[in-house]
Amino acid sequence: MSPALETLAVSAVLLPLFAGLAAFVIPRAARLVGVGTAVLLPIDAALLAIRVADRGVEARIEIGGWPAPLGIGLSIDGLTALMLLTTALASSGALVYGSRYFARTQRFAAFMPLALLLVTGLNVLFLSADLFNLYVALEIVGLSAVGLVALAEGADALRGAMRYLLVTFLASLLYLLGVALLYHMTGALDLAAVAAMLRGARVEWIALGAMTAAMLMKSALFPLHFWLPPAHSSAPVPVSALLSAVVVKASLYVLLRLWLDVMPADRRLFGDALAALGAIAVVWGSIQALRQDQLKHLVAYSTAAQVGYLFVPFALDSPVAVSGWQGAAYLVLSHALAKSAMFLSVGNVQAFGGDRISQLDRVVQRLPLTMGAFALAGVTVAGLPPSGGFIAKWLMLEALIGERRWWLAAVVVVGGLLAAIYVFRVVGPAFTKGVLARPPRRVPGTMEWIAFALSVAAIALGFTAVPLLELLDVGAPFAAFEAGAERR
Repeated sequence: MSPALETLAVSAVLLPLFAGLAAFVIPRAARLVGVGTAVLLPIDAALLAIRVADRGVEARIEIGGWPAPLGIGLSIDGLTALMLLTTALASSGALVYGSRYFARTQRFAAFMPLALLLVTGLNVLFLSADLFNLYVALEIVGLSAVGLVALAEGADALRGAMRYLLVTFLASLLYLLGVALLYHMTGALDLAAVAAMLRGARVEWIALGAMTAAMLMKSALFPLHFWLPPAHSSAPVPVSALLSAVVVKASLYVLLRLWLDVMPADRRLFGDALAALGAIAVVWGSIQALRQDQLKHLVAYSTAAQVGYLFVPFALDSPVAVSGWQGAAYLVLSHALAKSAMFLSVGNVQAFGGDRISQLDRVVQRLPLTMGAFALAGVTVAGLPPSGGFIAKWLMLEALIGERRWWLAAVVVVGGLLAAIYVFRVVGPAFTKGVLARPPRRVPGTMEWIAFALSVAAIALGFTAVPLLELLDVGAPFAAFEAGAERR
């Protein structure tokens, strides 16, 4: 690996880690540290993505020069680079927004260190090529997220945080059980080494099943979504943005790595089951979002629906599977930006004086930038052109139709229509005339512009598909799905 690429990869971990420590030790400098990190992280991730694309092949770092099984290995391919870029962009918006949202409150002293620790755990997770390191990263992410949810005041926040904590612990125990069984069978923890030693024994399938169940819980896939709406809707707004944008994607990434790098090729039945659950999640989550009157609940259930899309490509196992998975990866980035913009827009509406859809009359006259941000983010969530969500769902539909998965293709289309409807439920009333019951509060301009910038970025992804899809080709991360079909 080139020294420059190694430096960028390591700095993706060390930068938020040391920034979090500085924010904890020197609370007065927390805002400056957080904003500075929000500027540097996307630059580092963008430079790393450019280096990976230029190199054109998967890269690996052996920490301290010690190879597996003695050393810790980090691996970088196109999918890793995209996930690091997603985390950097979405977390930067939340960090800057949080510096204003928590202004003059004691909670800011806890928010910034925890948020930066969360980003550190996410970056470690995306770079890890070792089953146990993935477990450590998942624990860092989970515990940081629980602490962030608990920052909100009130009984609802405490219940949401405790539910999240219990789910995190149970999922972590299942994952660790799977790691222990695989280590007992293979004597290795490195993903490549474990995959080379698997023989399809029953205990190996039990281990992989436990790890898969753990990741499904953390991803909040239907019917294991019960913790997500309470946690996301009760958390502070910048925390909800972080959870929805990147945290639920982290466990999906781990599950995908298990399927790509570890699981045997004969997995079609399990893939169909995951795709079916994803399809149910799309429809059920969208219907629940339509039933909500509180804005934050609507966006939280929308997240449960959007997560379902990311599991639909598990049904693909042919030469067109790569295109479908590229669409899912592109949807991760598009959804992260759009959902961050949505939650931050909701925060602006709450600061304005309410978050009920039935009380949104004349909000657009007072918060035009915020409602514009929500509408643009809704275009991405619904998969309408020219957004990044449109590119992602088009690729998925193309792959599904290529495999004649008509019912899954229909779910993708219907889910987009339902998303457009619940987005219009928010935007529509904002343009109707109404009398304000009380004088509105002032919303800081920074908070409005951050939400708007994220929504514009989600739309702009519709015009940058070629370089990002070329990045996803580096290391051929999805080739295992195509190879699985060829072996059969």
